[in-house]
Amino acid sequence: MYTLPKIERFNQDVLSKYHIYNSVFITLPFDSIDNTGALLPLFTETCETGFKKQETPKEIFDFFSNRYLNNATEKDKIDLMFRFIQYTERQIVLFDAIEDAAFPEVNNMEGRGSLRDIKEKSDAKEKDEELIEFLENFNVRTVLTAHPTQFYPGPVLGIINDLTEAIRLNDLLKIKELLAQLGKTPFIQNEKPNPYDEAVSLIWYLENVFYATSGEIVHYLQKNILGGNAIQNQLIKLGFWPGGDRDGNPFVTTEITLKVAERLRTSILKCYYIEMRNLKRKLTFSGVDTLVAELEHKLYRSVFYSKGEIYITLDELLTQLNLIRDIIIEKHQSLYLDDLEAFLVKINLFGFHFATLDIRQNSKIHDAVFKDVVNHYLNSGSEIFPSNYFDLSEEEKLVVLSKVKGELNPADFENEITRSTLESVQAIKTIQNANGEFGANRYIISNNESALNVMETFAMIRLNNWENPTVDIIPLFESVDDLQNAHHIMEQLYTNPEYSKHLQVRGNKQTIMLGFSDGTKDGGYLMANWSIYQAKIALTEMSRKYGIKAIFFDGRGGPPARGGGKTHKFYASLGPKIENNEIQITVQGQTISSNFGTLDSCRYNIENLLTAGVTNQVFSKEKNELSADETQILTQLADLGYEKYLSFKNHPKFIPYLEKMSTLKYYSKTNIGSRPSKRSKSESLDFADLRAIPFVGSWSQLKQNVPGFFGVGSALKYFEESGQWDKVHDLYHNSLFFKTLLENSMMSLAKSFLPLTAYMRNDAEFGEFWQIIFDEFQETKRLLLKIAGHKTLMENYPDGIASIQVRERIVLPLLTIQQYALLRINELNKETEIDEELIKVYEKIVTRSLFGNTNASRNSA
Repeated sequence: MYTLPKIERFNQDVLSKYHIYNSVFITLPFDSIDNTGALLPLFTETCETGFKKQETPKEIFDFFSNRYLNNATEKDKIDLMFRFIQYTERQIVLFDAIEDAAFPEVNNMEGRGSLRDIKEKSDAKEKDEELIEFLENFNVRTVLTAHPTQFYPGPVLGIINDLTEAIRLNDLLKIKELLAQLGKTPFIQNEKPNPYDEAVSLIWYLENVFYATSGEIVHYLQKNILGGNAIQNQLIKLGFWPGGDRDGNPFVTTEITLKVAERLRTSILKCYYIEMRNLKRKLTFSGVDTLVAELEHKLYRSVFYSKGEIYITLDELLTQLNLIRDIIIEKHQSLYLDDLEAFLVKINLFGFHFATLDIRQNSKIHDAVFKDVVNHYLNSGSEIFPSNYFDLSEEEKLVVLSKVKGELNPADFENEITRSTLESVQAIKTIQNANGEFGANRYIISNNESALNVMETFAMIRLNNWENPTVDIIPLFESVDDLQNAHHIMEQLYTNPEYSKHLQVRGNKQTIMLGFSDGTKDGGYLMANWSIYQAKIALTEMSRKYGIKAIFFDGRGGPPARGGGKTHKFYASLGPKIENNEIQITVQGQTISSNFGTLDSCRYNIENLLTAGVTNQVFSKEKNELSADETQILTQLADLGYEKYLSFKNHPKFIPYLEKMSTLKYYSKTNIGSRPSKRSKSESLDFADLRAIPFVGSWSQLKQNVPGFFGVGSALKYFEESGQWDKVHDLYHNSLFFKTLLENSMMSLAKSFLPLTAYMRNDAEFGEFWQIIFDEFQETKRLLLKIAGHKTLMENYPDGIASIQVRERIVLPLLTIQQYALLRINELNKETEIDEELIKVYEKIVTRSLFGNTNASRNSA
């Protein structure tokens, strides 16, 4: 049967359905004024025409109100803006639901990157044995984080889910009903969620998507590649940050950490109970029925009648299920054996923990905590630390720290941060006792700058009366300098006798986290990506030298500027010099709902990550290795891009521009995440304290996407002007890593829209600064099209660019309104008598439009 090209499938299953259902949607009255839906398409057209004529957002909106509203007062205009925001937010939801419903039609679920694809390749290339060995040793770990990059409250997420199902069934009556419900459901959270609320909303994805999908993937592999034998390896692992990530979040308490861990355990037991109940209807034969009923009863009590008590152990559950399995094989002709084995797969994957709760804290907090701890011992006359500890060199301190053991009582400390940091170690112990070791066995140190940072954490854990801790200590390297120095830091740790002994107990594995977001903020797009790539090579070489298996954990966000984009292509391109036995990535915000929000998209994306590992290690084992010349070209490109980005970042107008012309300060006004938008409490904006999400998000709201392209054009231009273009041209066509890097930058350009802010070129204070951005954008676009041989951006991803264009058109009214409001705020602040109330109203417009703009960018991943 002939399959339509992907773009035609997109047009048929997404675009045409959106036009049909949107025409239904805009006729629905959501308030007493029912002409908003009719006016919105007219406003969209006015925006498109206005920006082509180089009009300002203020001129565009004023022209529209003069033409379509009768003698509108400022209040009338404001009312209309809020109604436009209300409609546009919901159009985005509708488009999300249609894309989710069409996912299996638009994406070939059995094509390249699927499990079926790797099975067929393995058969054709006679690599079955290598593939089995790979599956017994490889892991994919998706770690859900609560970083606030999506603004849908729980009820709206529920509507998206129901709407997706109704669209899949083409149930017009139900769709109309849900669209009406959507119009009446608030999109605003009146209060910030606490970390427990965030955890509960993400556990929904674990229960409803990851549980079934992960089980099906492993079960398929067991049946079709391992000949029915069970995979002993925990191939797919889930990680979890809400409730454990303390970095910059004062609202994560020990109580919340324990509460989240308990909720994770209850959730997995609930999934097991539901599955057991379904099995009970099938396993009705003598000798089996009573065993099944007993298990169902114990799981039921553990979920519904429990205040934390568990009426069955993991061992007991597995032993009894294996006994049932044996009876079914011996006495009942293996009837329903497949269903039982599918259940056993899930228990092997999720235990009683479901997802591993990672604990994370910043090294600067640890420094302060450790000072407190050392002073506590010195003041009590203890000899655990020498009296001159603070005067020792780093080497001498490392020797002391490696020998430290003891039993601290957090209650002995007055400082709240010291107390809660020490309690977090005790929480890990408590969770391991209740949920098993995988419940919480990773401690991440963000902003890790030295071996001392790791050894202080190691000592702090052992001072909690834990001599051989079942915890992996994970340094997170983020800035360009730290990435370049990371392998030296790890060598100091590998050669420390006590830490080396700790690693032996942990299977001679060391997990190292590398952060894209802060790297891009610090060094620009090319330098951040290249620094991480080179750090992985240096860390792999250093780890292999000491017999340690390095495991890389990538802190990637949704957009390319934060390490997102076509993630699986990066993993397929790594080559033999980079250890790749596990793919560990953070998944956050709209990336969770867009990449893992439905059974189809979750399966597709986990399979893509698995096959990226297979491609790199089984089918292309010795390929993708960069030559010395290619490495040199990439280093030169990164240096040139870094130089350009640094001169831009050090421009005296850089911070003022973000403060005065962007939505940066409005992130703190949104009730979407429990974390503050910057690390310090100071009034002035310090670049180092600025979190990566508001930073990248503010450029995205301006439609300038600077962190995803700035410096790329200048770096490529140098090669063009110096007669070396063929070098970068050949690199693009030979290196999957470099090609993916530039393709992701093209995505950042495709989501930029410079006419929105073109009025700024005439601004007395910021005109010159805006022009720098515009010029670099133009150069980057010209040279990326030249290197790819394309006429338009993302030409080789027609469905991807089509989706982006629809979304950009939907949010154009929001962007225009947001810029209008920002312009009015600046005008009002210059008046002699400042109208504080009116300013507050316009600030609310900026914040509300920020929601929709962010939600619409979900396909950045």
